[in-house]
Amino acid sequence: MDSMPYHAEAWIRAFAEVDVNITADQIYGIEGSNHIGIVNRIFEINGKKPSETLINSIADRKRELFFELGRSKAFDGMQECLKSLHSKYNLALVSGSNRQIVDELVSKFYQGIFDAIVSGSDILSGKPAPDPYLKAMEMLDISPDKCVVVENAPLGVEAAKNAGLFCIAVPTYVDSNKLKNADIIVADHRELLQYLYSLL
Repeated sequence: MDSMPYHAEAWIRAFAEVDVNITADQIYGIEGSNHIGIVNRIFEINGKKPSETLINSIADRKRELFFELGRSKAFDGMQECLKSLHSKYNLALVSGSNRQIVDELVSKFYQGIFDAIVSGSDILSGKPAPDPYLKAMEMLDISPDKCVVVENAPLGVEAAKNAGLFCIAVPTYVDSNKLKNADIIVADHRELLQYLYSLL
């Protein structure tokens, strides 16, 4: 899903409303964490500690702004690729975004493709903790050696490796060096599609 710039823009605006200034690069560096994790990390960078009420307020506002932007789209060729993979494999979506955002995007772009969906709202410890991927494996009733993870965020790669999973990384909005812990780093989504089709 090509949505990271719009997540970043929504975060920047939500934080600005509480007088915390951040950049898109700061968000890209911690993308993959759930909303609680992102708010805590940004406040930590700024030497502050948010209250639970403030965390929820910023996260709710970010969600509102993200939906207002409404410009997310599927990467070229990805819908067709995932449909083909789904004919042979069980697929899971593991996202740091909250459940409302995840359900909206899946309904719009990937209806009926995923056998399990884990959102940032479904777990207490988000990426880089292994919990989101462990939950997905539990839902699919599958062992780590049968899994392949595709990630585009540094914390997501860490989470996959912390769960003991094989990880392919694609640098969309971060430098590939920040994804160096992945097992394979592809150059772009075209190369990712080639790799995924090779699994068929």
